[in-house]
Amino acid sequence: MLGARCLFRALRFCSSVPCPRHKPSSKLSVRDALRSQNTSGERVKVQGWIRSVRSQKEVLFLHVNDGSSLESLQVVTDSSFDSKELVFGSSVEVQGQLVKSPSKRQNVELKAEKIEVIGNCDAKAFPIKYKERHPLEYLRKYPHLRCRTNVLGSILRIRSEATAAIHSFFKDNGFVHIHTPVITSNDCEGAGELFQVEPSSKIKVPEENFFNVPAFLTVSGQLHLEVMSGAFTQVFTFGPTFRAENSQSRRHLAEFYMVEAEICFAENLQNLMQVIEDLFKATTMIILSNCPEDVELCHKFIAPGHKDRLEHMLKNNFLIISYMEAIEILKKASQNFTFTPEVWGVDLQTEHEKYLVKHCGNIPVFVTNYPLALKPFYMRDNEDGPQHTVAAVDLLVPVVGELFGGSLREERYHILEQRLARLGLTEVYQWRSLGPRCHWEWLPFSSGEL
Repeated sequence: MLGARCLFRALRFCSSVPCPRHKPSSKLSVRDALRSQNTSGERVKVQGWIRSVRSQKEVLFLHVNDGSSLESLQVVTDSSFDSKELVFGSSVEVQGQLVKSPSKRQNVELKAEKIEVIGNCDAKAFPIKYKERHPLEYLRKYPHLRCRTNVLGSILRIRSEATAAIHSFFKDNGFVHIHTPVITSNDCEGAGELFQVEPSSKIKVPEENFFNVPAFLTVSGQLHLEVMSGAFTQVFTFGPTFRAENSQSRRHLAEFYMVEAEICFAENLQNLMQVIEDLFKATTMIILSNCPEDVELCHKFIAPGHKDRLEHMLKNNFLIISYMEAIEILKKASQNFTFTPEVWGVDLQTEHEKYLVKHCGNIPVFVTNYPLALKPFYMRDNEDGPQHTVAAVDLLVPVVGELFGGSLREERYHILEQRLARLGLTEVYQWRSLGPRCHWEWLPFSSGEL
């Protein structure tokens, strides 16, 4: 009875006349406005920040940018608008007609009919000055404003495009995205470079932990991906990673984003290397295609020649050499190294990696089959006699050195068990006797990380 009464009351107040709808907003981003082919006086609305103001006789020119592109949209209006409020740094909403621009610099311009100042800016007090290139050290003092500069804006747009391209690549190739935890009790790297997580309010009993075990910020999602690879043949994660390394160098960050993937039924390193090369090239091509102005700015002011290096890498197949071949190349090098690679078994340093890439014509090069002693216990033994190498691979690229690292996992349980026993880790890693199995059969699988 109650249900019928509610239904009756609902029908009573309903009408067959459709509810009035607001007219869809004609708001355009600066990027879309600049790309618009409709220059017949379409009325649009653009919001953003004033990048420059120029007065010429009875005409006022504004350049408005909203962060969607490096280039700003030129707004043209007459001098009837109060130019005192239209200053560099102020946020505005402009409504008017999108018309063809007589200038060769851009295809369209906005003929303003209404300009509303959303937020005033004191240009004298504003730390970022018009037409001034501020050094990065200066901009570091103003983290809340530095993204308005051309350089930082370009870097963030490129980063955003790269993130989307990476996700798109994995999705198109059938990978399942796994959200691995940020807070964990695991130390995947085993180097003790961890940030420990504790509650802000002190626990009364110091011996107790919030989770009953010590908790840390993750250094890698690898362990969780390994578990998921027992149910999904291809998985990846892309998230924040933390390392408590006491270093101020460009190569050692306290926080960064890392791509990690696991592939089941991988028979050899070639399968993994192909995925790595395809990911690198697909992401790079999308950035060069979708962010040409931003890439050109970085090429001009940040890393001269880097765009040419990227295009050179895209044109060539990546090279492959073994660790043994790498050592022989370094021994014959005329360059004086700080760390001389004289004997088999030494780890490659950054200076060695950069030289190897240069030796290979500045084409990215995969270095494979590292000595067992240099790599973690879970990497597959090549069983190649006294050399005793494992199926590991690093991708070396110009300027940077190592960019990717990966390996085949040791799927032969008896070999893994022997290795754990030698290291005294049998009890700690007892879970591995169940985790990567499928119906009690060990799976060959590989992993890679960027």
